[in-house]
Amino acid sequence: MRTYRHVLQPLSAFGTPLAGDTLFGQLCWTLRHQLGDDRLNALLDGYTDGNPFVVVSDALPAYHVPLPSVPSAQWKRSNADRKILKKKNWLPISALSLPFSQWQSEAHSDADAVAPGIKAWSEQGAGRQASGHSQSERAQPHNTINRHSGTTGEGMFAPYATPQIWFHPAMRFDLYVVLDDTRLTAAEFTAALDAMGATGFGRDASIGLGKFRRVEDAAVADWPVVAHTNSYLTLGPCAPQGQGYCPERSFYQVLTRFGRHGDVAVQSGNPFKRPVLMAKAGSVFWPDKLDPARTFIGQGLGGVGNPISSTMPQTVQQAYAPVIAIHRSVEAPA
Repeated sequence: MRTYRHVLQPLSAFGTPLAGDTLFGQLCWTLRHQLGDDRLNALLDGYTDGNPFVVVSDALPAYHVPLPSVPSAQWKRSNADRKILKKKNWLPISALSLPFSQWQSEAHSDADAVAPGIKAWSEQGAGRQASGHSQSERAQPHNTINRHSGTTGEGMFAPYATPQIWFHPAMRFDLYVVLDDTRLTAAEFTAALDAMGATGFGRDASIGLGKFRRVEDAAVADWPVVAHTNSYLTLGPCAPQGQGYCPERSFYQVLTRFGRHGDVAVQSGNPFKRPVLMAKAGSVFWPDKLDPARTFIGQGLGGVGNPISSTMPQTVQQAYAPVIAIHRSVEAPA
């Protein structure tokens, strides 16, 4: 399986973050519409047995990967304000070849990660001088009018607001896709991704949210060569339980995914799935023996044997994540 890089441009506000496991769920629905039930079932054969046909990363700021979630003692000592250091979430890909302890000093905040794109966008005269904010969250008011009174009211007629994520026009995302192109071709995946972008992703896609487009042709991911690799850095949420990673040398932050069905299953009467515990993107896992050619770790959850959905027992959850092999020093830096 090879890892491909797709570059996405947001075209609207989003109601749902571009998370890898959520993208995988909508991809399955899209493939079902484009290729049919039988083809999708064939693609999912073996999914919960360590044989996925595709693994999708979170959407990451262009040319960046998550800064590993490790204790601060792993980083080289810095005189910078701790509040500033905590905002550095993204590591430039070019810094992967540097010693691990230097990564935090090379990392970028959300605003810094998109700053070069904002500068180029502004210099092209695409709009007013841009601020450094890559995204913002705004509340979208909603209400339902009671036709008897002609106004809003209480209960189902009470006004409410839902959050929307807005991105800077210069924002570009890298999406890394580990693909078994003997089962699903690169062209078939690209067609499905384009369809997702055109119809909208996630919540409130039916009213215009979640639109995006590809701005570059897919290319095989080209990571810097790193010697003496000993750990995997994840590019999306995953479930590493029971896979033999060293508990003392692995670091991660926990994510509880409260999933729900999409597409036609929303109308099933019970669209909610069983909560799933995973490790966030940016986790670092230390195996007994690392395979530098490995492109993903984790496992597929759900299926008829261990259902995560009472509505659709055959439902699966992506708890695989694309990975990069890195070298991490065991000893804390001086």
